[in-house]
Amino acid sequence: MANFSKSNVPQFSVEVYQNEYLPEGGREVSAIVTVTSTGGGTVGGTAARTLAAGQGPDAAVAIMVDCSGSMDYPPTKMRNARDATAAAIDTLRDGVHFTVIDGTHVAREVYPGGGRLAVADDRTRAEAKDALRALKAGGGTAIGTWLRLADRLLATADVSIRHGILLTDGRNEHESPEDLRAALDACAGRFTCDARGVGTDWEVKEVTAIASALLGTADIVADPAGLAADFTQMMENAMGKEVADVALRLWTPMGSEIKFVKQVAPTVEELTDRRTEAGPRAGDYPTGSWGDESRDYHVCVTVPDAEIGQEMLAARVSLVIPQPDGSSHALSQGLVRAVWTDDMAASTSINPQVAHYTGQAELAQVIQQGLDLRKSGDEDGATAKLGRAVQLASASGNADTAKLLAKVVDVVDAAAGTVRLKPKVAEADEMTLETRSTKTVRVKK
Repeated sequence: MANFSKSNVPQFSVEVYQNEYLPEGGREVSAIVTVTSTGGGTVGGTAARTLAAGQGPDAAVAIMVDCSGSMDYPPTKMRNARDATAAAIDTLRDGVHFTVIDGTHVAREVYPGGGRLAVADDRTRAEAKDALRALKAGGGTAIGTWLRLADRLLATADVSIRHGILLTDGRNEHESPEDLRAALDACAGRFTCDARGVGTDWEVKEVTAIASALLGTADIVADPAGLAADFTQMMENAMGKEVADVALRLWTPMGSEIKFVKQVAPTVEELTDRRTEAGPRAGDYPTGSWGDESRDYHVCVTVPDAEIGQEMLAARVSLVIPQPDGSSHALSQGLVRAVWTDDMAASTSINPQVAHYTGQAELAQVIQQGLDLRKSGDEDGATAKLGRAVQLASASGNADTAKLLAKVVDVVDAAAGTVRLKPKVAEADEMTLETRSTKTVRVKK
């Protein structure tokens, strides 16, 4: 295990958990790769305000607030959004570049304006909070325009970390799904973005797609009164990021191929199709920005057939960050191995980490399928899928997801996955389950 450290970069370590033994004819190797970054001195919360400019990582943040007409129903919603934005501004560290954007069917700069960013200090924070009085509800919703304006403004700052916070309360009705997709494609890799849906009139798949494309988090704030606490937490997390554009680089020898790569903790995120080539037989998978944290990835490799007794390197996993000259620097690495054996006990045992996260990925999938079937009126199909979800949540100790499932189904026998659909489900409960379905629990090492 190799580590790399600079004053402004946390230390990264890579650990690989796998059963490297394959039976004769076995060609598929699975491994869980745990990546941990430590020692960067994460800053957030009240400490963030008192840090002198330049002491933390250089960062820029764009706050995008939905100001469409529906934000007036109830009238407290807009007030809660203004209060939440003010709380987020208060959490900005001195020296961080920032902007506030008013989002309707068009995007408008609220503060500082003029196509530029402000630099956080006592004066600009106070001015920005004064400017929030101009946030009024009216107009439609075209989220792609908000993201494109955020991208243009964030690009004006020469910083290493660019982050967006996006709040919406409605469906993206004033642009086509293709327009939103094109905006996400244009912004991907340029900044990360956390997305929040407030109330229950927004589309879960839209909000989760934004967070997924821009490597951020998605969540529901069913009661607008909870927005300030949520915005503060999001901004604290953003202030804690210390290094951006970290990629998981996988190198495979001749004859081996990557079958899939997915993040499996703290959430399930499919990365396979996001590969960019990085030299002969190597590919990079984006992981976004990091502070002091740990994440798990499931890597599956197809290897060539080999004889009993042979062993090979199936893949080399490294963490890399881009350098100013266009090269990249490896921070840490781990190895995935394949060994062919005729010992049945060795070759058939499933590594506990691999088994756990295979179950967590299936849990996220069956929740989505079950809720989609429920919406389409297929009660039998929905009962089967959500029953399987209850069974998987129970077996893996995912208590948070189990609690959310219990608001949508009556659990008869959790271990067996026997459930009944509830005849009436609060919309907020169903949307919370769908939005948080990809959240996983860590395997107990």
